[in-house]
Amino acid sequence: MGIMGLWRFLKSLSFFSLVTGLYVLHFSLALILVNKEVPQTRGMLYPRESETREVRSLDGIWNFVRSDQANPTQGVRDEWYTKDLSQSRPTIPMPVPASYNDITTDNLRDHVGTVWYDRKFFVPRSWSKNQRIWLRFGSVHYEAFVWINGQKVVKHEIGHLPFEAEVTDILNYGAENRITVMCDNALIQTTVPQGKITEVPNDNGMTIIQSYTFDFFNYAGIHRSVHLYTTPRTFIEEVEVTTALSENNSVGEVFYSVSVNGSAANEAINVLNIQANLYDKEGAKVANTTSDGKLDGCLKLTGVKPWWPYLMHPEPGYLYELEIKLLAANEELLDVYRLKVGLRTLSWNKSQFLINGKPVYFRGFGRHEDSDIRGKGLDNALMVRDFNLLKWIGANAYRTSHYPYSEESMQFADQHGIMIIDECPSVDTENYSQELLGKHKSSLEQLIHRDRNHPSVVMWSIANEPRTASMNADSYFELVANFTRSLDKTRPITAAIAVPYTQDKSGRHLDIISFNRYNAWYSNTGRLDMVTQNVIDEATAWNKQYNKPVIMSEYGADTLEGLHMTPAYVWSEEFQEEVFARHFKAFDQLRKKGWFIGEFVWNFADFKTAQSYTRVGGNKKGVFTRSRQPKAAAHLLRKRYFALGRDLDQCQFPEDLFTYIADLIS
Repeated sequence: MGIMGLWRFLKSLSFFSLVTGLYVLHFSLALILVNKEVPQTRGMLYPRESETREVRSLDGIWNFVRSDQANPTQGVRDEWYTKDLSQSRPTIPMPVPASYNDITTDNLRDHVGTVWYDRKFFVPRSWSKNQRIWLRFGSVHYEAFVWINGQKVVKHEIGHLPFEAEVTDILNYGAENRITVMCDNALIQTTVPQGKITEVPNDNGMTIIQSYTFDFFNYAGIHRSVHLYTTPRTFIEEVEVTTALSENNSVGEVFYSVSVNGSAANEAINVLNIQANLYDKEGAKVANTTSDGKLDGCLKLTGVKPWWPYLMHPEPGYLYELEIKLLAANEELLDVYRLKVGLRTLSWNKSQFLINGKPVYFRGFGRHEDSDIRGKGLDNALMVRDFNLLKWIGANAYRTSHYPYSEESMQFADQHGIMIIDECPSVDTENYSQELLGKHKSSLEQLIHRDRNHPSVVMWSIANEPRTASMNADSYFELVANFTRSLDKTRPITAAIAVPYTQDKSGRHLDIISFNRYNAWYSNTGRLDMVTQNVIDEATAWNKQYNKPVIMSEYGADTLEGLHMTPAYVWSEEFQEEVFARHFKAFDQLRKKGWFIGEFVWNFADFKTAQSYTRVGGNKKGVFTRSRQPKAAAHLLRKRYFALGRDLDQCQFPEDLFTYIADLIS
């Protein structure tokens, strides 16, 4: 059979969700969607050491093999996972975590299909004693199959989200073990995000091409850290936290609910106790309680320090430490888990979004996890640099466009008081189907399960630029939005909409309206005199249409650093500054209306895209370069954001915000 026939055959195999069919028959008739249940995530607490837990990283240099594009399942048929990969194919070294695309000097960048990783590791003999061992991946994009010592232990679909499996009975203790991972980057019309695979002729016959409509590169590989960690036989599997504040924010409550896994939990759940302790930033215990025979409770404290966003309070991002101890009936300590907790409340109405009872005006960015060489791989140095730049420029928020960001970055946002609009991987959503709906809902379920305890997460975004003019979008997004609310009623729901308000069928299902528009760039290119009024008119129309708060979630212009032209001309740094200034004027007029609650520049930094004659090395709309250096517009935006901070939240200007010019003497 031909290559495309092979792909269709492979995707029909139950073992692979190289998923079903490359082609979907679409009808102009309305699609009937059924609200089916999706699998519920269990466990997945971030790996942390304690008196009862150990954590070991498997990050480092792994061995790597790419499959033949025309034969992506050869490794499975030939059982490469039963022995070292080097015995099946020549291997190359590959860093983990990192995207594999930009590491080599050959054409691995544009590889479509499966690749393989393996490495060896030792497990100490001491780990075999009365405990359980778990293997956890922070993220593999897009789909992963994992074997330990030749035995399949887990399969996971949808990148940017964690997954894990218990491997207690598979490991060799006091001996060497081998882990093998097959990663598939193929995107089709029922993956999240969507894509298409086509077979096209080239100079050597035929080749497979991956295409997608979203405007960022489809980096792939083991993107985030890999851990082995231990738990006791009976252990704390889940902790869910919500918080409340009194009307004057002086008294706080931390509500916790714990799930336990293990033989004791199954046989005698009523004899287990939870001891919960709350510590302030200095380590002093400020509240404690014991839940006898129950696995939930409430900690109450006076003189609370609420979690505030950056620049809204002199001490933003204040975090307490919640210590959960699982005790047996005889007071034996079974397990300990600790996590950071921020006490804050969220509320919203038809015109405002409030945190701790105070109205919020969002000023920030759409971003990407993207950098040179490592692609979307976790990079702690880059993460710290990015947060330093966010605070330098005076931003108080960003959207995780267009997928969940690393758990480490979420923790950093908690610590620094940066508000997050947390977005699932559904981007340019189209060709609605029952299978797509199930995976879309699953991506949200996994995201909310992972991030529900983060005080920085203040909103869920259920899609970016979905094709909501479609007649099927109404029922589709009604189901997605209602499902999201069923998982978390404490945060509002939004989606970044790009279709005109007259055609949109999703806004009535959202709590906050967010819209993307590129005046003077994609619309009326170069016309700076067609920005301000267009922004005012469209934002006003969105509010009039739905009577809900409105955010402009994307605006901007591509800018080549170092290109200067006067008068301002597209791609020049002067043009980006002028585009921003015309938007600022519109935003200030909109703020006076009372329902316009935020402005987000696209983008924080330049990022890589698929190759295109409209993209010079990628998307250049960043106010910072890909190497995180400021363009001229960054300094303009900094003055804007700090001016807003002083006007709205009474923050202080940084000493270096304005450059000395002259001491004018009359």
